[in-house]
Amino acid sequence: MNRIAFVTAAVIAELSIAAFAGTIHGKVSGVNGESVVYVEAVAGKTFPAPTAQITIDQKGLMFDPHIVVVQLGTTVDFQNSDSVAHNVFWPSIGGNKKLTNNLGTWPKGQKKAFKFDNPGVVPLLCNVHPEMSAYVIVSPTPYFATTDKSGEFKIENVPDGAYSVTAWHEGAKPKSTPVKVAGDTAADFTLSK
Repeated sequence: MNRIAFVTAAVIAELSIAAFAGTIHGKVSGVNGESVVYVEAVAGKTFPAPTAQITIDQKGLMFDPHIVVVQLGTTVDFQNSDSVAHNVFWPSIGGNKKLTNNLGTWPKGQKKAFKFDNPGVVPLLCNVHPEMSAYVIVSPTPYFATTDKSGEFKIENVPDGAYSVTAWHEGAKPKSTPVKVAGDTAADFTLSK
């Protein structure tokens, strides 16, 4: 009988949490191409690191994909699929030059992993091929989205509350705005260089 009561209480708790979660939707304008929108830190709350790893490949002398958004604590695998040696390094994380890192250079078929424990934008470069670049955006929360081709985005299951929400686009100044989530909530951003 205790097991049934426990399961019932767990289901009620999950439904209660879902009842107080909303959606942030909107549009990022002023720029062309993919943007990233994410909820900044949630006061008094930490989030477990995801267990799934993300892969960024180096093929055709390009990073693929060019832009990746991950939750804080995510491990990213950097793979080389080209027949030439590649390198992966970044000069900063979130503009903090003390967080620079160089994973080294490695041949085709090999990969190296790195766990991103600091939030912010990570500009990826290859010192063997200076024309190669990409970005990892490390979100401090699991509440993030990338825009579609028209700039529309949707972040689901955000707990009701007041947050700072940031929009980022390569080549534009990021913009943060306060957003109060209560059910279905709209937030639009206009970015500029």
